[in-house]
Amino acid sequence: MSDNQSPAILLLEDGTVCSGKAFGAIGTTTGEICFNTGMTGYQEVFTDPSYYGQIVIMNAVHVGNYGVIDEDVESDSVKILGVIAKNLNENYSRKRANGSLDEYLKKNNIVSIHDVDTRALVAHVRTKGAMNCIISSEIFDVEELKKRLAEVPSMDGLELASKVSTKEIYESGDPQAGIRIAVMDYGIKRNIIKCMTDRGAFVKVFPAKTSFEEVKAFNPDGYFISNGPGDPAAMEYAVAQLKQILDEGKPMFGICLGHQLLALANGIATFKMHHGHRGLNHPVKNLVTGRSEITTQNHGFGVDPDSVKNSELVEITHVNLNDQSIEGIRIKGKPAFSVQYHPESTPGPYDSRYLFDDFINLIKQSKHN
Repeated sequence: MSDNQSPAILLLEDGTVCSGKAFGAIGTTTGEICFNTGMTGYQEVFTDPSYYGQIVIMNAVHVGNYGVIDEDVESDSVKILGVIAKNLNENYSRKRANGSLDEYLKKNNIVSIHDVDTRALVAHVRTKGAMNCIISSEIFDVEELKKRLAEVPSMDGLELASKVSTKEIYESGDPQAGIRIAVMDYGIKRNIIKCMTDRGAFVKVFPAKTSFEEVKAFNPDGYFISNGPGDPAAMEYAVAQLKQILDEGKPMFGICLGHQLLALANGIATFKMHHGHRGLNHPVKNLVTGRSEITTQNHGFGVDPDSVKNSELVEITHVNLNDQSIEGIRIKGKPAFSVQYHPESTPGPYDSRYLFDDFINLIKQSKHN
């Protein structure tokens, strides 16, 4: 019997049990369950540091059917803790692929389960909300799994960004470029950096807990605050640094976790969402231009709408058309703005890549003033 026909079990924190088949590494894994509705881009999802600490339900019917390839990774390793799917495919059809998803997950020691009714499971999570879960292809005693699951901490209050941040400062782009951007890495994706260097910027990436003085010594023309995992309210060190950056008055752009941190730095509360937004087709309206965008999203925390509306420091620039959640803000009187979604969109539509142009243009205007 191949591993892909071996039994596996999924247990949710509320007691829900699903039986399926093993895929990838044989073992046991725990994390917060979430779901992604994208039809493509599984390798980008699996390597996105914002998913650290989570087990992902892939809602597409077939996952793995085009294999894996080196250029599709968003970081130096797989960041998810497990995969749940209807059909995880060992066979693949892309000629350029380096190998199968099964081999890839085994190499990265990722325990997964397939042959699960993911439509029913996603509906359950949408109703009950995010919760912890455990997958095992070696332990089938539900009571034992419950004991192990009870030891897993809630995502609420967890500081995870420093765990996935770069350990060393590194650079990207042309050092002679006319625009220098300091990036605070709380779990950045490679294609976000590429979106800046493609626009002529020289980027220096700093570990999460680098002091403001060290970052400022780079003499950047602008600051980028990255995406990442965990609870933004647990990142007091980052909020304190953002306040210093704001006081300096140079252009700042934040994405996802960076959006939440910018809000916190301006006295606006964040909260843990019921089940979050993860997928490639979330409609967002730009309130400044009146245009709507189809966006790529991946977040389980959000900016509190009432707190934003009562703030005299910020204005809302983008809202989610599904649930009216806050998708973008800018700081009044300062060249600082952020969005909750992912404008680099890897994978996803490129509707929102104009935001990188806006950031570069803001830097150019600031340099000329």
